[in-house]
Amino acid sequence: MAENGQKPETVTATIDGQEVQVPKGTTILEAAEGMGNRVPHYCYHPGLSAPAQCRLCLVEVEGAPKLQPSCITAVQDGQVVYTESEKALEMRKGVLEFYLMNHPLDCPICDQSGECKLQDYVFAEGRKHGRSREPKRVFGRDDFGGDVLFYGDRCVMCTRCVRFMEEVEQKPLLTVVERGSRSVIDTFFEQGLEEASFGGNVVDICPVGALVSKDFLHKARAWDLDHTPSVCPNCSQGCNIELHTRDNVVQRLKPRENPEVNGHWMCDYGRHRYEWMNRGDRVEAPRVRRDSGFQAVGWKEALTELRGRLENVSGPVKIVASPFASNEDLAALAALGRTLPGESEVVFRSPRADEEIELPGFSKLKRRKELSPNKKGAEILGMSRVGDDSGSGGLDELKDHRGVLLVLADELADQDESFGAHAELYVYLGSHPTRAASAAHFVLPLTTFAEQEGTFTNFEGRVQRFWPGLQPPGAARPAWLVMGSLTARLEDGEPPTRTGDAFQRLAGLAPEYEGLEYERLGTRGAQVNEPARLPGG
Repeated sequence: MAENGQKPETVTATIDGQEVQVPKGTTILEAAEGMGNRVPHYCYHPGLSAPAQCRLCLVEVEGAPKLQPSCITAVQDGQVVYTESEKALEMRKGVLEFYLMNHPLDCPICDQSGECKLQDYVFAEGRKHGRSREPKRVFGRDDFGGDVLFYGDRCVMCTRCVRFMEEVEQKPLLTVVERGSRSVIDTFFEQGLEEASFGGNVVDICPVGALVSKDFLHKARAWDLDHTPSVCPNCSQGCNIELHTRDNVVQRLKPRENPEVNGHWMCDYGRHRYEWMNRGDRVEAPRVRRDSGFQAVGWKEALTELRGRLENVSGPVKIVASPFASNEDLAALAALGRTLPGESEVVFRSPRADEEIELPGFSKLKRRKELSPNKKGAEILGMSRVGDDSGSGGLDELKDHRGVLLVLADELADQDESFGAHAELYVYLGSHPTRAASAAHFVLPLTTFAEQEGTFTNFEGRVQRFWPGLQPPGAARPAWLVMGSLTARLEDGEPPTRTGDAFQRLAGLAPEYEGLEYERLGTRGAQVNEPARLPGG
């Protein structure tokens, strides 16, 4: 890194006939991949040390007596490098043949099939036929604890998993035992990965099918999964993730690289809390309470009737929000509250953990105490937190509230059927049914964050976008669209029709969001009061 604001010293080299200028200290592998040239490798990972032991990334450098490991060889001024020379290709073909000597040919039943680096490399550059006549070594399967299974026969001994536990989580729970062809990854006696809080990352970084997830085992083929960039909703860290979906069901969560938030990693707590996104008990249509009970109606009828009710209410307005809702949803809720007569009070409840769980080797990443993704956004918009650390309580005074009561995305699990029974008007907006909505006059169906696009604001004020990975059920709609339409009807204004429009209205409610542009947040996000910059800007 450059000091005192000076530009970093650079070096210029030629890689595969193309001149490239990179900061001094950049490795050949990083420089080549930065310009779009793929260099096969196993042991190298950008978040770990490089032992240069897989010997697959060797490249030809003019003047060097032999091929050089590109993962640890720094680019030098005037250097001429060939990653696809005859020598380099022949070397890779030999190394791949060596790996296949003992690797089982079980691609049809391997979970990694379709995203396996050995599979990809052999298909692109390997020998057409193997020559080994010796029996393959057999290690079998081992349960490493936690969510991790180990298939020793498939291991290529890249040691990424060992180095992750030693360098990043800094709990050396894995090691290499034996030597030579008998080498195998193992745990220390009965001490397995159940003691790790970030152990699932070893599955992500395994380049073959040696380490697999018990949760994902035989669920789906990699090529059948749709990948959607998103943000983890399970704590205020705001880890960048991908939703991996198939048949409109979330199959797994995977970390998405962002050096400003979570690097290449995510915690096991967030990784395995996704099944609620697949719940089938959903509110699918607007419902209005009549004399004979709830009646399903269309959105136009529901909003028209609700508008008429809101124009004639006179009591105080109490609003319960949720820190699991997006910035756009919370802003629309706040705007609606300001439109109604009299002062409105907005509160929210947020669960808290007993302690933070940190990742020592990447200090920016922790499983935060706040177990909701948008507590910061709710606070910036002036909403007050109530209740205890379990996310319950704090609503006792609302049980007998006689004015207007609005509830957004809080399932009110600690409340019973009598909640809101005395309210002049009780509107519940949510994605799942709850007994506490039994007395509501209107129950309006919402999408979850996995079914809409929008933003969360994490613990340090970084605003980050997420995208829809699932199709919403029935007539469910984003809360910002529902409440924006309702506010527009009350004010005779124009409702927001795009998420970007709803986002831009944030600045009118909270100056912290001024200067931010929705389209320019990209996949990395930007700090509040720090406009997002385009690459090179």
